[in-house]
Amino acid sequence: MANIKSAKKRILVNETKAARNKAIKSKVKTCVKKVETAVANKDAAAAAEALRVATIEINKAGSKGVYHKNTCARKISRLAKAVNGIA
Repeated sequence: MANIKSAKKRILVNETKAARNKAIKSKVKTCVKKVETAVANKDAAAAAEALRVATIEINKAGSKGVYHKNTCARKISRLAKAVNGIA
């Protein structure tokens, strides 16, 4: 366990940031799963709407530093490709 005051603070700050990142990642995964479900059911309208929501959430995660920008681009690209494939 840390004895120095600044080290104790870093531990608390890191826990807070980890919890925030975990929540954001979970939200992104849920949105991605909704898109994939709609694609599996071949529901073009639902897939397009879910893709729009997922794109927004993925970009938010990227802007907050949870994901690297290339990771965001890759995720969005794969989802868009899947949605366009059912049309």
